[in-house]
Amino acid sequence: MMSDEWTESGQDDQSALVPKDATQHQESARASFASSVFNIMHAIMGSGILGLAYAMSSTGIIGFSLLLLFVAVTAAYSVHLLLVLCEQTALTTYEDLGFCAFKTTGKVMVAGAILIQNIGAMSSYLFVIKSELPAAIAGFLHNSYNGTPWYLNGQILLLITVIFVVLPLALLPKIEFLGYTSGLSILFMVYFTIVVVVKKWFVPCPLFNGTVNYFQSAYAIPTMAFSFLCHTSVLPIYCELKRPSKSRMQKAVNIGMILSFSIYMLSALFGYLTFYANVNSQLLHSYSQYLPRDPVIMSVRICILFSVLLTVPLIHFPARKSLMLLFCSRCPFSWLCHILVTLVIQTVIVLLAIYVPNIQNIFGVVGSTTSTALLFIYPGLFYLQISRESLKSSRKLKALGLIILGILIGSVSLLVIIITWLHNEN
Repeated sequence: MMSDEWTESGQDDQSALVPKDATQHQESARASFASSVFNIMHAIMGSGILGLAYAMSSTGIIGFSLLLLFVAVTAAYSVHLLLVLCEQTALTTYEDLGFCAFKTTGKVMVAGAILIQNIGAMSSYLFVIKSELPAAIAGFLHNSYNGTPWYLNGQILLLITVIFVVLPLALLPKIEFLGYTSGLSILFMVYFTIVVVVKKWFVPCPLFNGTVNYFQSAYAIPTMAFSFLCHTSVLPIYCELKRPSKSRMQKAVNIGMILSFSIYMLSALFGYLTFYANVNSQLLHSYSQYLPRDPVIMSVRICILFSVLLTVPLIHFPARKSLMLLFCSRCPFSWLCHILVTLVIQTVIVLLAIYVPNIQNIFGVVGSTTSTALLFIYPGLFYLQISRESLKSSRKLKALGLIILGILIGSVSLLVIIITWLHNEN
């Protein structure tokens, strides 16, 4: 995967190149501290924000707040372990740390997890397009229809969008210009949160149901893990930081986590207080039911759709990179292989977006498997294997705790999610 001097980086911007050697590292660094914080927030925040209010309705305000804080703190600490390993080994990608720890097996573990994680993320984005684009179009039309015309059919609109927008962008060998739109994503998330807070006072309060559904609570931590995963982007961001140091990068991560936590918490809290137990697993659906033609909600929907539309091709690049690493890492670049892999990935995510009935299922399954692995298990496992500290050292004990915690959270959550599916079918 790595050339003699450089290696590709990044989950969101594949055009960036990071140095393999630590001395080259400082020469190429050019990103300011504020820019690094911004990039971390962009790596963290995504479609997960739409499912957090539903998670709060399942766990209650206090339970959700404690769980979200716990996941945020744990995510920041697992990033800390990766940064320590980066400093010790001078490696700059998650896959290379996996190779350093367990050779080819470790690299395959990380590449496979990143592939599944990114497929889940892209599927959740396409799910948003499928569900929100028809509502956005209908909001501008004032006619009543018998049946559903093709331009209000979510599946048809999804296919048109993927074929004519997402696929051409994903087929490009480089997608540098889309990196400049990443700033809009954060602005859209902030705007979304402001609207959620304001609209709390304009939506008729539905009948409150104070009960907590413990089956649905199983989706809470996986959704949070899905929402806070930025680990595949942290090392490339670190490599681009001016005056790079572990403490400086950790400070950027902490600030990014705190700001993301604040945005997540506000949107979840006021989304829940607006609809209580009636909140949908995709928050914008709830607003569609109560404020179907509200111009502010329509503007939010357009902003989210625009953000999602340009994010899918960006996430596609590391997914394709991981897939090619798994199956054709020794092959030189080939347009045929490039196109075939792109088509395979696009087909998979479209099928998932069409046939998965609820975005909550994507958050739950991906969050309880690859998100917990990349956020909890792998950082702790790689630290135990690579670091030369004593096994009784504080960091290694905490790393072991991360591994145990990740296994417990992932296995229990996935088990309860499967039981929930079986329960719902019955």
